[in-house]
Amino acid sequence: MSLNALLSDGARFAPEYHGGLSNHLPMALVALQRLGADEARLEAFAVGYAERLAPAPAVQAWSAGDAWRGRFGEPEAWPAYRSLMAEWIAQEGAGAVLAQALPALMPGCGAGAFHGPIRVAYAVASGHEPELADALAYWACRHLPLGPLPQAPGRVADPEALLRRLQAGRSRQPLIAQRMRDAAASPALHAEIARLAIDAGTLERLARLSAKAYTASGNFTALHLLTACHAMRVLQGLLDDPLEALRWFWQAWATAVVAAGLTQKPPRPVLDWDRIVPRALASDDEHVVKLIDSCREEERAYGGDDWRRAASRAVAVG
Repeated sequence: MSLNALLSDGARFAPEYHGGLSNHLPMALVALQRLGADEARLEAFAVGYAERLAPAPAVQAWSAGDAWRGRFGEPEAWPAYRSLMAEWIAQEGAGAVLAQALPALMPGCGAGAFHGPIRVAYAVASGHEPELADALAYWACRHLPLGPLPQAPGRVADPEALLRRLQAGRSRQPLIAQRMRDAAASPALHAEIARLAIDAGTLERLARLSAKAYTASGNFTALHLLTACHAMRVLQGLLDDPLEALRWFWQAWATAVVAAGLTQKPPRPVLDWDRIVPRALASDDEHVVKLIDSCREEERAYGGDDWRRAASRAVAVG
């Protein structure tokens, strides 16, 4: 089956399973194809991954006249948002919908541990409009506001200098998004968030910090920070005000760092891409597949060895 056929077939599954884990099937399929997987490998991955998934809930129409932002953050609203987004895209086209929806969604970009924007970015890359509708619906129903933005612009250019001042969160919640919500209650965190000066180089700095954090720690949240930076780079080109979107992204990114509680692990050997990519293609771990794809794409955009080092950590054996 082709990627498009597999994405269409994947629409029969719910966006989450096992009590709030995100369905990575469409994202991983796009990542695998970009890494060079053939149709047989894509189909084998889809068949294996689908065993854990739940069936999609019954179709629900969006109530005519209701404000489309009115059910942000309601997980049970996904079927209705799915219908709304599909109809909206059919009427106005994907580009017009993204231009209108993304600015409204960005204040909750931590949705589902960043899987809202990550899934939308992969849907954009695939060009598959039904998957884009489902991805936008997921971001909307898991919208995760973490507080207002600071009124005054910050003056510190280096986010790493600010992060050194923050203490790790103490939340025992099982999911990343839940720990982020707990971390966002800290006034000290928001005081540091307000100090960063957002500019055209901010996203690259955050992406490199994410890669270095994952390389040093192998932390699961750090993995999501890296793939979220990749997604944000894809989406910012679709925004009229990318710097405003980056302010929201920085808030969510910094909150996730605090929630992660990063600790250092022993280093791993740095591999070449010709050893990394085959391991990713053979992997049934959706997070490894997405991370390796994100690292390759970020290296193409920014250059340097940060991405290969992070990718080597992800495919390390033993």
